[in-house]
Amino acid sequence: MNATLSRFAPHALSLLRIMAALLLLQHGMTKFFSFPGTATMPATFSLFWWAGLIELVGGALLLIGLFSRAAAFLLAGHLAFVYFIGHAPRSFYPLVNNGTLPVLYCFVFFYLIFAGPGPWSLDRIMRRD
Repeated sequence: MNATLSRFAPHALSLLRIMAALLLLQHGMTKFFSFPGTATMPATFSLFWWAGLIELVGGALLLIGLFSRAAAFLLAGHLAFVYFIGHAPRSFYPLVNNGTLPVLYCFVFFYLIFAGPGPWSLDRIMRRD
């Protein structure tokens, strides 16, 4: 059974990257396009505007697997910043300060820096990985 599961590990890595990117992408899309949620457009060049831009561009690049390690590096740093600026001052505990999601995203993207995008990516097709 372990051998069978190990054969599918690279594909599971691609699925992790794709799903994490899709989930993050919706945060950027909400900030700029009020889709799938409703939000007001952040003031140009404000912290929320930059956050939305990083989530849109980084999420899209990670979704298609282009410049994946660089995008994952940017996103991991972005989510660490989000946590320490927006959540940690409220409480030490992520469950109390509603920071569980940024912490989890941060570590998923941190892992992708080292693991790469997996086989289902433009990086793999273009041999950048």
